[in-house]
Amino acid sequence: MRGDGGDTWFRRGPWGRGRSGTEPVTARSALRLRAGLAAGGLVVCAAVAVLLAVAAGEVAGMGWLVAALVVLAVVAAVDLVVVGRRIRRHGRN
Repeated sequence: MRGDGGDTWFRRGPWGRGRSGTEPVTARSALRLRAGLAAGGLVVCAAVAVLLAVAAGEVAGMGWLVAALVVLAVVAAVDLVVVGRRIRRHGRN
């Protein structure tokens, strides 16, 4: 969507309005915090998925929960990769 002169779409927003909030133009997210939360979610989801998979013989009907936890663990792992790349690219501490 660069048909109207460079990066003006980025500055105006997708709906053509100017910025209305007080957020700075160079706002940055807390990537280290996001990485920590993703790592914690990965560890917890993987551990609980393994524990439930081992106990699946004793507790019937837990396969869907194990699958959901594995999916969440994969999402957390992908998020860690994305955050790691962004940290390296921008050189943040």
